[in-house]
Amino acid sequence: MQVETLRWRDGRLELIDQRRLPLEFEYVVCADAAQTATAIRDMVVRGAPAIGCSAAYGVAVEAQRHADATRAQFDAALEQAFKQLEASRPTAVNLFWAIERMRERHAQSRSSSVKAAAAALLELAKQIHSDDIEICRAIGRYGAPLIADGARIMTHCNAGALATAGHGTALGVIRSARDAGKRISVIANETRPYLQGARLTAWEMVQENIPVTLVTDNMAGHLMQQGRVDVIVVGADRIAANGDAANKIGTYTLAVLAERHRIPFYVAAPLSTIDIAIADGSAIPIEERDPAEVTGFRGTRWAPEGVGVFNPAFDVTPAALITGLITEKGVINRPDTAKIRSLFGD
Repeated sequence: MQVETLRWRDGRLELIDQRRLPLEFEYVVCADAAQTATAIRDMVVRGAPAIGCSAAYGVAVEAQRHADATRAQFDAALEQAFKQLEASRPTAVNLFWAIERMRERHAQSRSSSVKAAAAALLELAKQIHSDDIEICRAIGRYGAPLIADGARIMTHCNAGALATAGHGTALGVIRSARDAGKRISVIANETRPYLQGARLTAWEMVQENIPVTLVTDNMAGHLMQQGRVDVIVVGADRIAANGDAANKIGTYTLAVLAERHRIPFYVAAPLSTIDIAIADGSAIPIEERDPAEVTGFRGTRWAPEGVGVFNPAFDVTPAALITGLITEKGVINRPDTAKIRSLFGD
């Protein structure tokens, strides 16, 4: 099944509503930047690369709305769009990377007509979209050789087609290994509290007939102890200059367990997820989300009223626990600052 996480249709951005999967499949239409920012904030779309692509389209759709305005009105509308989108979620650096690229294109087009500037912004958004698909396929090509025939692969959260423009990062590695003829199976951690593993990763694997077993997060250590996990592959939302990686909460726990049981632990992510401006993981902003995500789900409450809740969406895995970083430029074994800078030609 070809999963079209996001698409540009009739001058608007359409996003699969990932809050409704796997029980319902429908698209949400975003006709302006504010609606796009809300969709990002409310988890209609999630996953760092997909958030970046959506933000780019959020700018583009606002530009199209004001293509007949004066230059002053156009510039003011875009500045407001940039601010709305930047405020939507704090951890996924791809969001800010994409917005910065759109800002640069906007600045470059100031001498053009408003219509030409709007067209240039849409062209760049489409380029970011198509590039992400090719980048994920390159990540898959570099990562597939790391997966042995018959491997039982554990993953956490969802780093598949739904988290990107297509193919996926961690699941892109898995797809590419399958496409290379390897007999593989996936262990999907449910990923509390938002259940991205149970709802999204499991759904993607079922669609593609890749054998998948769903487990609760607190079963991971037991499975490793029993020798039933061969390799772990996860995605990332932001990677610091030294290789520390922020990913969905619970990833750090898996990395510690993997080290204990001598299981390879890989992070698959595009270069746009690497934040060279941040020296290490201690400076990565960690989003805290609504307590209601912990106290219940979809209208059902299981925790008592009045209980305190701490709900960080991400944790940081130190580079020392990462076997390798899989990017579109190759695999960086035991990542550190020097190796990561080499990816950018420094």
